[in-house]
Amino acid sequence: MLQNWKKILMLAIPSLLSFATATVIGTVNLIMVGHLGALIIAIVGVSNIIMYNGFAIFSGIGHTVNYLVAQNYGANDMRTGIKRMYYALYLVTIFAIILFVVGWFFSGEILGWTGGSSELVGVGEQYLELRFFALSLGMISFVFHGFLRGIGDTKTSMVLSVISNVIILFLVYGLVFGHFGLPELGLEGSGYAILIGEFVGLVLAIYVYFFRLHPLYQTRTWVVPRLRDMKELITESTKLGVQEFSMSLSMFIFTVFVARLGTEALAANEVALNVMSFGFMPAFAFGATATILVGQEVGRGQPLKGRRAGTDTAIMGSIFLLVLGTLEFIFAENIAMLYNNTDPAVYHTAAQLIMISAFLQLFDGFLNFYAGGLRGIGDTTFLLRTSLVVAWCLFVPLSYVLIFVFDLGSIGAWIALYSYLMVFGLTLMYRFYRTDWQHVKIKGAVHAT
Repeated sequence: MLQNWKKILMLAIPSLLSFATATVIGTVNLIMVGHLGALIIAIVGVSNIIMYNGFAIFSGIGHTVNYLVAQNYGANDMRTGIKRMYYALYLVTIFAIILFVVGWFFSGEILGWTGGSSELVGVGEQYLELRFFALSLGMISFVFHGFLRGIGDTKTSMVLSVISNVIILFLVYGLVFGHFGLPELGLEGSGYAILIGEFVGLVLAIYVYFFRLHPLYQTRTWVVPRLRDMKELITESTKLGVQEFSMSLSMFIFTVFVARLGTEALAANEVALNVMSFGFMPAFAFGATATILVGQEVGRGQPLKGRRAGTDTAIMGSIFLLVLGTLEFIFAENIAMLYNNTDPAVYHTAAQLIMISAFLQLFDGFLNFYAGGLRGIGDTTFLLRTSLVVAWCLFVPLSYVLIFVFDLGSIGAWIALYSYLMVFGLTLMYRFYRTDWQHVKIKGAVHAT
């Protein structure tokens, strides 16, 4: 068991550090712009939700590459893995162009759909446009990172993420406040910083894949697009993308509901969500590790070892979340005041939300750990169906009822959020252990070129 746990940590810690860096950068970014006022916090919060939705729509490509390549790696069939990677790059490039165009022409309209004030739309439009441009680059990078995780190279993925995010941090500080001889651009400076950081990250990912990995896997082998070969990737990507989009769209509607409570409530909600992203961080990291380990064991024809690896990963991830939750519960108000210590209505409400979430975030962990394991075996149809049912039959209706019918405000919103995460997480855990693991097989290979 100790050997298994060591292997899990060797994969999870780089992913954890990668997600941690991104989370810290997001937190510092919010703290920096947060001192510009509650309106700016609200703009960043709404923009983050919009970006999450944009990312979710096309994220299935990266998730699919991750688990399919993991299976190919385990089966020692990287020729097929490289083909699948090329097909993914063709698809994601098309979608990246779509995101760029949407951001260029429709950022103002999209902000208006959130129900925010006209002031929020006017001040935030260009910031959101820059975020869309950055997202179009980040989506392509996400596919490269999916490949790296699939072959178990989480360290390189971590290094690329750290470099990109450190650049973002440096430029946010410089461009928001005008330091280092850079212009003082306020909120827009944060948008430019994120765009530049994503560009650098993409260039580095391209270099690693096409040059550093070429001697090992012949990554510069041209693959002719064939619809019959791409069908599997398109189908799996669509299921995982719709699953993620279902979750993110329900979060968007949740944010719209909270926005109706006013700018201060929206700002408090964003602060709390940002703090809780430190809980999402180990959840995502260990979930990604579960996909890698389960997928590789399935590729080796040893699915029962994959089940054991998924269980060990869930145990270790849960320990991380419990320790983190304890710290968040004890220091909730102190943490909230780091973001905004001038508006009591913001930091008091944010502290309450953080305390509600401190231990309940364990269910978000279950969601990610077992979703990762189910992706590893390719059980994507169940993930899709469960996401649709729980989001639209539970989360959204319950949010509306608790916020507006029972008038529980932000507290009601977060009770609904964690009811959703609890049901979703426990359902996936049940599915994981009820699966007939002895008959789990690798996904079919694409046709030879």
